[in-house]
Amino acid sequence: MKLLDCTLRDGGYYNAWNFDPELVKEYLEAMDAAGVDMVELGLRSLKNSGFKGACAYTTDSYLRSLPIPARLTVGVMVNASELVGLESMTAALETLFPAPASDSPVDLVRIACHVHEFEEALEAVNWLKEQGYLVGFNLMQVAERSENEIKALAKLASGYDLDALYFADSMGSMSPAQASDIIGWLRSEWKGELGIHTHDNLGLALSNTLRALDDGVTWVDATVTGMGRGPGNSRTEELAIEIAQRRGTSLNIVPLMTIIRKHFKPMQQHYGWGTNPYYYLSGKYGIHPTYIQEMLSDARFSEEDVLAVIEHLRKEGGKKFSFDTLDTARHFLNGATEGNWNPRSLFEGKEIFLLGTGPGVQAHKSAIEQYIKKNKPVVAALNTQTAIDGDLIDVRFACHPVRMLADCERHAELPQPLVTPIAMLPEDVKAVLSAKTLYDFGLDVDKDGFAFGETSCKTPTSLVMAYAFAALASGRAKRVLMAGFDGYSSGDPRNEEMNAVVKKFEQTEGAVELIAVTPSRYDVKKLSIYGLS
Repeated sequence: MKLLDCTLRDGGYYNAWNFDPELVKEYLEAMDAAGVDMVELGLRSLKNSGFKGACAYTTDSYLRSLPIPARLTVGVMVNASELVGLESMTAALETLFPAPASDSPVDLVRIACHVHEFEEALEAVNWLKEQGYLVGFNLMQVAERSENEIKALAKLASGYDLDALYFADSMGSMSPAQASDIIGWLRSEWKGELGIHTHDNLGLALSNTLRALDDGVTWVDATVTGMGRGPGNSRTEELAIEIAQRRGTSLNIVPLMTIIRKHFKPMQQHYGWGTNPYYYLSGKYGIHPTYIQEMLSDARFSEEDVLAVIEHLRKEGGKKFSFDTLDTARHFLNGATEGNWNPRSLFEGKEIFLLGTGPGVQAHKSAIEQYIKKNKPVVAALNTQTAIDGDLIDVRFACHPVRMLADCERHAELPQPLVTPIAMLPEDVKAVLSAKTLYDFGLDVDKDGFAFGETSCKTPTSLVMAYAFAALASGRAKRVLMAGFDGYSSGDPRNEEMNAVVKKFEQTEGAVELIAVTPSRYDVKKLSIYGLS
């Protein structure tokens, strides 16, 4: 059996393959001491867009600069997408591998391949073998393929001199029983070495790897602390122990544990790989883990946003990552966009005091309550804001379906009518709110901007702030005094995003005047609650 560590390749999805030279040096020493057989030190790629570190290209010259222990087999990975569909695959391979294996630090080339690329990409095997390289193929996203499809893929592979045929649990959705089934199906046509590359969405990466070893797989992948795309992989520090036990050999993991403490744990705290409930759901529903990775690294995504995207992708499909799909999914809403309630009945010609969810409401509670009691505006609150006396609040706004799932029990208890797009709410939310007064004001999310209709609106986001603004504009309110719209700290991308919504609203014909009366980082007119008469 062979243990392959691919930390510097798979882990590079978090730090743009930009590993500190001291880390790389100590990593190589630790791999040698821990009994790792092969190290995949990065990618070979023809693409150069945006900064990426040395392990994104792993050139021969870079590898020659490293103190690689003689015992370690050195590998690199190529994405099949850079080889298929070309006029000349040979020309691409000659550029990627300008020297034969005898003159290169690289021993092993692995090709990461989607099922639809497999047959064409296999043509690379003959050229690479002629150059003296060991060759492996990593078949991605095979967990949901049928028995007949997997057998057909194995039969294709059997026509080539591959050193290892891997199957990768790309979505992290595989169980040990599924791994065993896939091994059996591959074995019916493929008689060579089999490998497995697991992801830890469901917390089963190690279990799946060990089951595969029990069922005859001989090449297994791991990464230090599991550092890899999404939740990461089987952890080298655990799998090395298991491999040593199966081999009956001694194990020295002191250098490995040292680099974990010194380098990898700080990086993990910074980048946040490792399984969590979001990755668990992505594995359960077959959603590409990069969606979760991107959302968790982007401060604009709240808990509600992450869950909304997962729910959308569960229904619409998310096996292939796309930034456009992520943007669409973040603001998904399902159902009809038309409502049946006209907000002019409540807001027309009136001053509105709109309560946001920021700390400014609580901080200036007394002044806000005094103003409301004296001037009698219509008081509207976002979601379940309750910092001021509830008897002073006339109506509430809510629209985000996941936030409504979290808050529906609370909304059912609150006495104020709720303005919401009823058709878009989950059925279980509707059931909880069945006895509550609901004002059905429709919503259409369109990134192009706002529109204000009689019984519905269009907003560029599903954020409740935008929905409330649009409803008040549709209702022809006189002006809107805003409290608790504090914004986010300097440099937080959410502040820029929210501010863009505010600006887009104010530039729309028919918008109502917005005035912040407590501290706000948004670009709106500002007055002090303490100076209002």
